[in-house]
Amino acid sequence: MLWRILKILIVLAVLAAIALVVYAYVGPIIFPADFAAPSETVTAPVTFSIE
Repeated sequence: MLWRILKILIVLAVLAAIALVVYAYVGPIIFPADFAAPSETVTAPVTFSIE
């Protein structure tokens, strides 16, 4: 009984890993807005000091 549960958990873990890889490759094609990097300009003053 314990061996059967362990095999089911291993199979589910493998399927979850495959699903994650498929989502990583197909996701940007289907949901491009979710994978887009935020695009806003960041300006920050920089002070150089030579000591």
